[in-house]
Amino acid sequence: MKITQVEAFALRFQTERSSEQQGPHYSVSPEGWRSIYSRHHETMVVRITTSDGIVGYGEGQSPVSPRTSKTIVEDLCRPILMEKDPFDVEYLWQRMFTSMRERGHYTGFFIDALAGCDIALWDIIGKAIGKPVHKVLGGRYRDRIPLYAGVGGSTPEAAAARAAEFVALGYGGLKIHTTSGRAEILELVAAVREKVGPKVKLMVDLHTQYSVPEAIMLGRGLEELDVMWLESPTAPEDIPGQAALAQALDMSVAIGEWTRTRFELREVFERRACDITMPDIARTGLTEGKRIASLADTYNIPVTPHIGGGGILSIAATVQYSAVIPNFLIMEHSPEAYNMKGQITTRKPTVEDGAFVIDDVPGLGITIDTETLEAFAIDG
Repeated sequence: MKITQVEAFALRFQTERSSEQQGPHYSVSPEGWRSIYSRHHETMVVRITTSDGIVGYGEGQSPVSPRTSKTIVEDLCRPILMEKDPFDVEYLWQRMFTSMRERGHYTGFFIDALAGCDIALWDIIGKAIGKPVHKVLGGRYRDRIPLYAGVGGSTPEAAAARAAEFVALGYGGLKIHTTSGRAEILELVAAVREKVGPKVKLMVDLHTQYSVPEAIMLGRGLEELDVMWLESPTAPEDIPGQAALAQALDMSVAIGEWTRTRFELREVFERRACDITMPDIARTGLTEGKRIASLADTYNIPVTPHIGGGGILSIAATVQYSAVIPNFLIMEHSPEAYNMKGQITTRKPTVEDGAFVIDDVPGLGITIDTETLEAFAIDG
């Protein structure tokens, strides 16, 4: 079996709300140091075809600029992959990773593109031998993947009401996304805690917007509300600061969605700069994602995979990943966006009572509607 075709698709899903907005396709906070966010769901999908007619799909998470990852796949990854055996997946990861390392390209968009190719190779391997990816990646540790849902809301009352809806659907964890001030966050979390009771796991995501002293003060207040973890509290590049934060708080500090390789995480783990790590499989790929989990397990650090703006293939790959690692904790999920992201499929993972159900469908366990996929592709 040889790889005969490698294609990449930059996708943009416009919602009714986003199509009404004017200006560029992304939004910029008045504070120029914050991340920019697309007004749409955007990602990059890789399709790899073999001489045996097997087609594998993968995804490289690429919000705001999916065409960047698409170009990398076409210009850099495709020549390496063509005519190779997809079963040589770890060799191919290494060959792609080292191809631009000397020039400083060992993270960022380049690894996102590599991740999409890697996931597609694992999809091919599973389909070729008639097994789900988790069986060929190492074997099943669990039959269900527990999920937490993201909670928004402009007021404590609105957030509490939304949280109650998710709990009624079976979600055992809720993550509150906010960049508000300390007093506002504590008020909001207190309202949610009172509404959902003591058994539901609560988490707070600060999107890197707090200084270390501010995050420590907030964390101490959140500890009184039995919050499970404080996520992405401060600048990603400040590893010593995150280590100081993790040491100062009794609650867990969760970071890592921005990291793509075990090399980036080695110092984080050695310094105990986090209590929970959050690899994003559409940024790491399955090959490196499993290595990250293994390294984390060496330091007794649990893994809670990040999804964020990832699409349906990111989700499917993460379900397989979550089934196969021993130190899995809980997986992120957006119930409201799931069907929108799944428009390019005729079959996707099943959510039941706040968990994904693991089955034995070969490959990633997902069926892509090729016409719909190509309809969402951005020209150029």
